[in-house]
Amino acid sequence: MKHLRITIEGKTYEVDVEILGEEMEAAKRPAGSGATRSRPASAAAPMAAPSAPAPSAAAAVASAPGDVPSPLSGKVVSVDVKVGDAVTEGSQLITLEAMKMNTIVSAPTGGSVSAIHVAAGDSVEEGQPLLSLA
Repeated sequence: MKHLRITIEGKTYEVDVEILGEEMEAAKRPAGSGATRSRPASAAAPMAAPSAPAPSAAAAVASAPGDVPSPLSGKVVSVDVKVGDAVTEGSQLITLEAMKMNTIVSAPTGGSVSAIHVAAGDSVEEGQPLLSLA
């Protein structure tokens, strides 16, 4: 346990911080190398690592050649192209919003928009195909 003083925007706070694994590090030190700590009798058993969330149906969609995947999870603000539009590498395709910030999805290569898989207002997962280029 460490006692720290932190100042944020001019306000000073005193906090106690528990360093996880500190007991393990103390046990690894050779005898006589400084203060050692014993594990309190009331210490809780170590927590199991959280299991990975199951992939959502949207994330499970297989990508086809030419698909432009979503770089993040978020909400589609606008689709800036139509099917049949010719685009060049770097052209703006879709605008996504995540955590109140907009992210522009650009064309990775030049081509023609062959399909659009999302619409404004849709929620998307990272890796989900947004549209296809031919």
